[in-house]
Formats: sequence, C-alpha cells, structure tokens
Amino acid sequence: MTNIESTKDQPQPNKVISVTLKTLMSFFGIAILSLGTTFLREGQVGLDPFTALNTGMANKFGLSLGTYQLAANVVIFVFIVLLDRKKIGIGTVLNMVLVGYEIQWFSAIYKSILPSTVNLFTILADAIIGLLLFTLGASLYMTADLGVAPYDAIAPIASDRLHIQYRIVRIVQDVLFMLAALLAGGPVGIATIIVAFFTGPLITYWNTHVSQHAVTSIDRFSTQPSFKGVGTEIVELGRVSYGAVSHAYKMTVHTQQRLSGYSNAELAGRLNVTKKNLDNAKQIYDNMSAQYEMLKNEAKRRHDNNDETK
Repeated sequence: MTNIESTKDQPQPNKVISVTLKTLMSFFGIAILSLGTTFLREGQVGLDPFTALNTGMANKFGLSLGTYQLAANVVIFVFIVLLDRKKIGIGTVLNMVLVGYEIQWFSAIYKSILPSTVNLFTILADAIIGLLLFTLGASLYMTADLGVAPYDAIAPIASDRLHIQYRIVRIVQDVLFMLAALLAGGPVGIATIIVAFFTGPLITYWNTHVSQHAVTSIDRFSTQPSFKGVGTEIVELGRVSYGAVSHAYKMTVHTQQRLSGYSNAELAGRLNVTKKNLDNAKQIYDNMSAQYEMLKNEAKRRHDNNDETK
C-alpha cells in the first residue's frame, strides 16, 4: 500500500465542524486584536498605522471610528475583489465590519472601569498589554486561514504584481499610512513604531506557541468529534497558552526596557539576530512537520498491513 493510498484512507476532518470552529477562532482573534488596540488607544501611546489614519479621518469628518473604518475597508475590499479575490474569506468580512466598532465598545468599557489618570505606569502597562493582545489576536485570526483584513491584503498583492519582496512592500505601506495618519492628526506614537518593527516577531511567536496548536486541536477534534475531546483540547490549549503568554510578557517587558537604550548599531544588530532566529525556527518547524507526516504515514501503513494479515 503506497503512502498516497494510506493518506486517502485516513479519517478526514468534518468540514462543517472545522470551518465553524475556525470561524469562532477568527472571531475571538479579532475581538482580542480590538481589545489590544483599545489599550494602545486609551494609553495614548499610538495605534497601528491603519487605525491611526482612520481615527484621524473620522475626527475630521465627525464620524465614529467604526463607521469610518468600515467605509475605508469597503473601498479597499473592492480593489481586492478586482485584483485577487483568493485573499477574501469570512475572516475578511469579520475583520472589516467588527474591528472599528469593537474598539469603540471596548473603549467605553475601559473608561468606565479603569482610571483616566495618565502616568508612566499606565502608559507602560497599556503599551505592553496592548501590544501582546494586538499581536495575539492578529495571529489567531490569520492562522485560522479564512481570509485576511483588507489592509493586510494590500502588501502581498502588491508584492506579487510588482515582484518586490513582501517585507519591503509592507514596510513602505506602513510608513505611507503612518505619514498619512500624521497629516490627518491621528494618534501616532511610540506604539506605532513598535507595531511596525516588532509585530512580525511577536505574531510569529504566537503562531508557533498558540495559534498553530489551536488549529491542530480543531483539526483533530473535527476528525473525531466528542465531548471528551472538547475538554481535552481546551485543557491542553489553556496550558500551552498560559506558558506562551507568560514568556511573551517577559520578552516584551525586556524589549521595552532596553529599547530606548539601544544605539543605532545595536538596534540593527538586534534586528539581524532576531531575523536569523526566526529563519532558523521556521526551518526547524518545517523539518519537524515533514518528519511528523512521514512517521504518521508509516504508522498508518503498518496498522493497515497488520489488519490485512489478520
């Protein structure tokens, strides 16, 4: 029996259950991203370039953030439909409709619960919590692979059509939107710069330690759904998430404490080291994934052979 036949014989995930659970994962990811943005906004440390621009423009036109951001997303969405509709999914619609309004809702809750006093402690707390939640939410909704936000689809489409590296296109995109946000009077601050430089590594960290585990759990449960399986996967995901959040918090605090003390040369060095570590981690992950698939197929082949001999 060949590996191809063995793979075909393996139980396949129930598509309805899988898509439903991944939609919920995307929904919660977007909610967490919006909550993180709220902490950055209320801490007055700046927002990501796109939200900063939308906030400034919404103030100029006398509109709510949710309404203006939805309108901006619809405009970008039309171009995505024309250029590359493969980027569109239920996650795209959830992101473009919900984020702006969720930020408004979470901001109202924030103001009603937490003190309005702004000092060094609240600024640092809002920046750290906001950055962690923002990147975790982005990781969850993107790893669900049900479509990306209209803003996030611009760079990969431009990269493919202009034959320029995605990283370069994304940096140019973020810088242009940040400059536009400045001109519009949007809340650009230190967090805007941190988001531009450090969201990539943090999102990669969340992908490896939380989001990919969540997708694996969904696929496993979708293959053999049961109430017992739900409990097992939730406990395991909770354990992994707690460890990841704890470690990411320590990493973020350490980076923020040292960020202002880096010289230009030290900052360039840290960026190079971080990039190499990310590349190495990706290679290790790809190799381990390939080994896992080969071992799984071999185990299935032996199991099938044993069944045939009985």
